[in-house]
Amino acid sequence: MTNWQEVDTYAKRWIKEAGERIKKSFSEDFVVETKSNKNDLVTEIDKGTEQYFITKIKEVYPDHHILGEEGMSSRVENLEGIVWIIDPIDGTMNFVHMQRDFAVSIGIYENGVGQIGLIYDVVADELYHVKRGHGVYMNETKLKPLVPVEVEEAIIGLNATWVTENKRIDPKYLSPLTKDARGTRSFGSACLELAYIAAGRMDAYITLRLSPWDYAAGKIMVEELGGKVTSLRNEELDMLTQNSFFASKPELHEEILRKYLQNGQW
Repeated sequence: MTNWQEVDTYAKRWIKEAGERIKKSFSEDFVVETKSNKNDLVTEIDKGTEQYFITKIKEVYPDHHILGEEGMSSRVENLEGIVWIIDPIDGTMNFVHMQRDFAVSIGIYENGVGQIGLIYDVVADELYHVKRGHGVYMNETKLKPLVPVEVEEAIIGLNATWVTENKRIDPKYLSPLTKDARGTRSFGSACLELAYIAAGRMDAYITLRLSPWDYAAGKIMVEELGGKVTSLRNEELDMLTQNSFFASKPELHEEILRKYLQNGQW
């Protein structure tokens, strides 16, 4: 039997230590590289942070598997056993340009089921954390279950890319949602936007393309509080590949699907 309290304790210690390492880098020069395109950035801090987690995890739990954004660990083919899904810095562009609005994210899954989720807003020193069946917390404050809200009162996380001319979808599909909602936001860090849903600061988050390390921790949090997380087609997410992504308070999830998403070409 896995001692989840022990795993939780280690994960919290390591994510805080990683945060301290990242903060120390603020005064240093570091190399910024691009990955898939000019806006897909990675730094040596991303890579070093991921390697830090790999070293710590393997020292204590050599039989656990690790799926990380920067690919520093061995390839994960499935979610059998215990898998740590890690984004060492989610919001690298924010990290590079502003040194804020980024986070470290860890989701720990057992045979495909989320057990522990941690999202650490390093600069704000806000650690959002969940252990399956035990509620969601922001630092020591327990977060309340998500309450229903209608589109007209909702704050939606949505990047302007998807409501202007782009290569993936016709902007007409999501434009009506931006008009009907109370407001939209885009923070440039998917895991923070999911943490904000859990904290009641936002009501939904929609994007056309998201990787497992971006949402692994936040998915556990939103679902623990009664929210719903699916693809834009209302399908279960594949935790090993990129997906379209839709997280929301439960009744709002159904309303947005019915009014705005069901006819979209996702």
